[in-house]
Amino acid sequence: MFGRPYLKLFAALAVVAVLVAACEVTMPLLVGAVIDHVTQHGVDSTLWPYAAGFAVLSVVFAGLIFGFIALAGKLSIAICYDIREGSFRHLQELHFGYFDQRPVGWLMARLTSDCNLLSRIMGWSLLDVVWGVCMLAGISVAMLILNWKLALLVLAVVPPLVLVARWFQWRLLGASRKVRKANSHLTAGFNESIQGVRTTKSLVREERNLEEFQQLTDAMYLDSMRNAVYTAAFWPVLLTLCSAATGVVLWYGGLNVLEGTLTVGQLVMFIGLATQFSNPIQEMSRTVTMILSAQASAERIQQVLEVEPAIQDSEEVSRRIETNLDVDSGTADDGLRSTIREVSFQDVEFAYTSDEPILRGCSLTAKAGQTIALVGPTGGGKSTIVSLLCRFYEPQQGDILLDGTEYRDRSLAWYQSQLGIVLQVPQLFNDTIRENIRYGNLDASDEQVVEAAQWVNAHGFIEGLAEGYGTKVGEGGNQLSTGQKQLIALARAVLSDPQVFVMDEATSSVDTETEGLIQAALDRVMEGRIAFVIAHRLSTIKNADQILFIDQGQIVEQGTHQELIARRECYFELYTNQFTEEHEVQVLRS
Repeated sequence: MFGRPYLKLFAALAVVAVLVAACEVTMPLLVGAVIDHVTQHGVDSTLWPYAAGFAVLSVVFAGLIFGFIALAGKLSIAICYDIREGSFRHLQELHFGYFDQRPVGWLMARLTSDCNLLSRIMGWSLLDVVWGVCMLAGISVAMLILNWKLALLVLAVVPPLVLVARWFQWRLLGASRKVRKANSHLTAGFNESIQGVRTTKSLVREERNLEEFQQLTDAMYLDSMRNAVYTAAFWPVLLTLCSAATGVVLWYGGLNVLEGTLTVGQLVMFIGLATQFSNPIQEMSRTVTMILSAQASAERIQQVLEVEPAIQDSEEVSRRIETNLDVDSGTADDGLRSTIREVSFQDVEFAYTSDEPILRGCSLTAKAGQTIALVGPTGGGKSTIVSLLCRFYEPQQGDILLDGTEYRDRSLAWYQSQLGIVLQVPQLFNDTIRENIRYGNLDASDEQVVEAAQWVNAHGFIEGLAEGYGTKVGEGGNQLSTGQKQLIALARAVLSDPQVFVMDEATSSVDTETEGLIQAALDRVMEGRIAFVIAHRLSTIKNADQILFIDQGQIVEQGTHQELIARRECYFELYTNQFTEEHEVQVLRS
């Protein structure tokens, strides 16, 4: 699939490989002819054509080698780029659940080391096979023409070589698969350790982490050593068989020279050809080893590429998008209205696995201008409702409607572009504050970026930084406080001008002052929009239009703050406990 665009380049390289092989076969023949000429006629004026021919052949050979290396390198780099780009593009199309179930390191290994190994095989090793086959064919024909008996002695080594290669093949493949798997685990462990370094330091867990990492490196070491042993044993066996064939040629050919049935030059030719005969075999054997290793990498990359996106536009939606070429301001790319005035869940059920459902019979309705707050114990299903709302997952039963239309009947890209999401742990990228705010709206001007920051009360602290909006935030925003990251994430959501806001405990990890800034910003940006808020601090959602108490996958209570307090049930108990805790903290501080 990835090599198809480069068939012409591969064909050109194959021609170069054939010419390189022809030059290499010709050289020992030319040397042998020179020896016979000197032996019979001495050094005279007729020797210069041989010397000139050898010089020309050497120059041509050098040029071909240069062209071969340059073009093969270009091919390998291009294929590596295509594999990485294609794999990354495919990953971008996969649903949220795919990434929930796989470590980052598992995916990184496939986009880095596996891509490198596979591209080297497709760019270099296949061409080495073409060269090797041509070399073996040319050498075999030349030897048979010179002396068929000696040729058969050399060719007799081929069947044992095939048997040896076959014996090693499956062992190398199995060992390579284990190495690639161990490499994935090692990359995942390393990535997790680096990302969790703050937690590691705070819990003084360095020694334990080192032990766990050493277990991964030990597994990688053992698998790699096993692979190295097979590889190391493969080469000496091949070299021994080929050297034995050369030794037989020396012995039998020497006898023929003494008997006068073979000239010295012909023997030199034969020894040169016999020696060269082992080169393509050894090179092709090395290539086979690499191909077997790359087969494991190809299988792992194929595992990624074969995954079908679980969440994507239906055929009907795709057809509407393709035929809806004239999109006006009131129409989405799927040909339907571009506004969202109501979102409703109707008897929604969902389970991440086939076990106990996370949501059971969930029904709710949110209209434009309303704020729906989700509260309840951890694991009750609040984040699952948000994930379904954002169409990171889709319900197994029930419907989610946008103005009465099932949201699976709307364009996925359009719908998700209408969502403004602010998470408890905001994700910033290693770029400037300006580009992080502009992340969801690449066409936004600098003035619009500043306006969005002002809208969410972030402009003040940004201007206080040395580089202002040009300040680099570091990996994950580690140069900023949690509250500052939260304000930037909120500004990013505002700049994308969504119709539906989703706040997943956006104020739970910030100080009181920052919470006030965020809450004031939220009150402004949610005006006239549909808003879903997962709340940890219940004081922030007292003015919500509807508060849903979620427990064990069901909406246990529903109503305004005053209505739920009056009922004195689950919400009342949760609110009272939290209010008491906060009051005690305030008393202690005073």
